[in-house]
Amino acid sequence: MAVTYNVDRLRARMPALESGTAFFDGPGGTQTPDIVADVMASAMKGELANRARETQAGRNADDIVVAARQAMADLLGADPRGIVFDRSMTSIAFMVARTLSKDWAPGDEIIVSRLDHDGDVRPWVTYAERAGATVRWIDFDPKTGEISLEQVRSLVNENTRLLAITGASNVIGSRPPLAAIGEIVHASNALFFVDGVHLTAHAFIDIEAIGADFYACSPYKFLGPHIGVLAASPALLESLHPDKLKPSTEDVPERFELGTLPYELLAGVVAAVDVLADLVPGDETTMSRRARIERSMNALETYEEGLHAHLREGLALIPGVRLYSQAQHRTPTEFFTFDGHDSAAVSFELARRGINAPAGSFYGIEPCEWLGLGKAGAIRAGLAPYSSISDVERLLEALSDIVGV
Repeated sequence: MAVTYNVDRLRARMPALESGTAFFDGPGGTQTPDIVADVMASAMKGELANRARETQAGRNADDIVVAARQAMADLLGADPRGIVFDRSMTSIAFMVARTLSKDWAPGDEIIVSRLDHDGDVRPWVTYAERAGATVRWIDFDPKTGEISLEQVRSLVNENTRLLAITGASNVIGSRPPLAAIGEIVHASNALFFVDGVHLTAHAFIDIEAIGADFYACSPYKFLGPHIGVLAASPALLESLHPDKLKPSTEDVPERFELGTLPYELLAGVVAAVDVLADLVPGDETTMSRRARIERSMNALETYEEGLHAHLREGLALIPGVRLYSQAQHRTPTEFFTFDGHDSAAVSFELARRGINAPAGSFYGIEPCEWLGLGKAGAIRAGLAPYSSISDVERLLEALSDIVGV
C-alpha cells in the first residue's frame, strides 16, 4: 500500500504561514515548525552549562549533544561518533580544507564543480592554491544542467587528493550521480566531499550508499535551526588533526568543534529530525527513527515531484520565460528569467504580493556565470515540505500578471 503525504498536517505546525505569505525561498532556508521553536526555547529556559555529568545543568547540555548526534546519524545513515557541528556548511568546508591541505603539495590535484555553491568551491580553491596544488573543474552542460561521468573519469587520476561536489545545485536543482562519482573517486584512493545542503531537504540520504567520505548539510534548510553538520566515519576523523586550542579535547568528534556548542540549536536539530520522521505518522514502538525517516522522506519526495511538475508546466506556459533547471534528476527547484523583465524587479513585485521567490545568484556564482547570468542570476522558486498547490497557483497567477500575459 502506497504511503501518501498530507501537507496540511505540517502546515498546521508552521506559525509563519499564518502571515498568508507563500514561501518559495526554502532553498535559502525553510520556515520553522512550532515544535522546533518550542524545544529550543525550552532548552534555554532550563538549566544549562558546559557539558558535564556532575550537575543537572551540565547533564542537560551533554544529553542534548548526544541526542543531536544520534538524530543526525539517523537522518543521514551515519555513525553518531562521526557527527560534527559547526556554524555552517561553509565553515565546515573551510575547516576540512584547512586540515587536509596540511598534506597537499605541488603535483596534487583537487577537483571542484561548476554546479556548486561557492561554499563548496572557494575553501578548496583557496587552500589548494596555498599548497601549490592544481585545481581542476567539472563542467556541466548549460542546456541540460547535467555533468558527464566521462569528464569526471578524465579528471580523476593518481594525483587526485579530493573531489568536492554538490548533492544538488542550490540554483538549478541538478542532482549529480553521487554514487557513481564516489566509485570513480575511491578507485584513485582520493577523498569524496559532498555538499548535501540542498539535497538533504528533499531526499532520503544514505551516505554509505553515496560513498561520501564527508557529507555536510544545514538543518535550517530542512525545518531546523541555523547550524552546520558534518558526517564522516570516526576512523577518518581520527586520522585528521585540525587546528584547535591546547586544552581542548583530542576526542573525536569534539576535536573538530571549536568552543562551546550552541545547545539550544542542537535541541532544535533533534526536534527538526523528529518532525521529518513524523511527516508520515508511524508507530514509534515498532519502527526505528531511521525507518520512519525513510518512509517520510520517500513520501515527501513523491509529493514534491507531483507539485513540481505542476509548477514547471505552469511556468513553461508563461510567454518569455527562460527555464534554466533542465536536468532529468533534480530537486523541486526552478531558476528562471523573463525576456524584457528585470528579475530583481519581478521578485520585488512578488514580495509585495506576499510571495517570497527572490532573485539573485544565491552564492551559486559558478553555475550562474557558466549559464551566462552573471552575478544578477535569476528568480528562484523552490518547494519545501509545507508548499501547497494553492501556493503554486498564487505564484503562477502573479507571474503571469506581472510580466503582462
